[in-house]
Amino acid sequence: MNKIRYFDHAATTAVHEEVLKEMLPYFSIEYGNASSMYSISRSAKRALEQARGRVAKAINAQNNEIFFTSGGSESDNLAIKGIAYANKNKGNHIITTKIEHHAVLETCEVLEKEGFEVTYLNVDENGFINLEELQNAIKENTILISIMFANNEIGTIEPIKEIGEITRARNIIFHTDCVQAIGNVLIDVKDMKIDALSMSGHKLYGPKGIGVLYVRNGIDFQKLQNGGHQEKNKRAGTENIAGIVGMGKAIELAYSNFNKNTKHMKELSDYFLKELENKIPNIKLNGDKTNRLPGNCNISFENINGEELLFKLDEKGICASAGSACSTGTSEPSHVLTAIGLPSKFLNGTIRFTFGIDNTKDDIDYLVNELQNIVANLRNK
Repeated sequence: MNKIRYFDHAATTAVHEEVLKEMLPYFSIEYGNASSMYSISRSAKRALEQARGRVAKAINAQNNEIFFTSGGSESDNLAIKGIAYANKNKGNHIITTKIEHHAVLETCEVLEKEGFEVTYLNVDENGFINLEELQNAIKENTILISIMFANNEIGTIEPIKEIGEITRARNIIFHTDCVQAIGNVLIDVKDMKIDALSMSGHKLYGPKGIGVLYVRNGIDFQKLQNGGHQEKNKRAGTENIAGIVGMGKAIELAYSNFNKNTKHMKELSDYFLKELENKIPNIKLNGDKTNRLPGNCNISFENINGEELLFKLDEKGICASAGSACSTGTSEPSHVLTAIGLPSKFLNGTIRFTFGIDNTKDDIDYLVNELQNIVANLRNK
C-alpha cells in the first residue's frame, strides 16, 4: 500500500502530540464537571480558564470575551444569529460576501426568511471584496457585517483591518470567520477593530469538536440554546474540558512557532507552484498570489475532471480536496470559483492542496511527479 501523503490541512489536521498529552488527563483522571464545586471540578474549571487565557492572548482579547463552542460552524451561527437577534431593534440589514463558508451563507439565508435583509458583496477575480462597494452597501439599518478573514478554498486574505476601520467608524458590528486564518495569520482584534471572531480547533492541530467565539465586551448577542448557564449564560451545555484544553494548547503552539511554521509552508507552496508550472501545461492558480494563506494552493487543471483526478491521486496515497470539505458530495460548481468568474474550462478541474507543518520537499516532489503522469493520462484519454 502506498504511503499516505496528506495535502488537505484546510479540511483538518492531526492532533499535535503536545496537544494530545495535555488533553489525556481530562478524559480519565481530571474528569470533573467544571460547573460543580468539589476539588476535581475546580481542577477542570482551572484548566478551562487557563485555556481561555491562552486563546485570548493569541488574538489580544480579554479572557471574558472568549466563549467556547463545538466548532467553527456553531461559532458562526452564534455570532450572526445571536448578534442579529439582539440588535434587531436597531435595524435588520446584514452585509456579507458571496464567497463565505456555508456556515455563514446558510445562516444568512435563514435570517432572510425571518425578515432580515442581507446584501451579498461581489469579489474580484482574486477573491477580494471592493471596499468602496462595501461602503456603498451600508444603510442606516445595517447592524452587522460578516466577512471572512481568509477564504477556505482559494486562500485569499481579505483587507480585514480596513474593513474594521469602516465598520467602527459607522458603529456597525464586524464579525469575521477566522477558521482558516487562525494559526496562519497574526491576528490582533483590537488593532483590526474586530468585534466578533469565529475559530475552530481542528484546523490548527487541535481536536475536532471544539471551537471559539470571540465577542468584544459591550457587544450584545443572544444565546441560541437553553438548558444551562455555562459560558456566561451565552452557550448552554457541559463544557468539553478535554477539547477546550486541546484548543488552548494548540493555539499557544501555533503562535509560539508562527514564524517557523508559516515560513516552511510558504516555501513548500512556492516550490510546488514552480514545479507545477515547469512540468504541467494549462494550469491556473486561483486566489491572490501574494495575500494568501501560506500553505494554500488552489489549482485548476484545464479540461480535467476534478473528481477523477482526486480518485487517481487517492490511488497513489495522495489526499487533496476539490474544495471545502463541508461541500463534499455536491455536484454543484464551487460557489467561490463561480464568484471569482473562473472560466468553465477550468471550473470542474480544480483541486485544493493545503500543506502542513509535517509536509516535506520530498512529499512535494512525489505529488508533482504523480500529478504530471495522471494529468497527462487523463488528457490523452
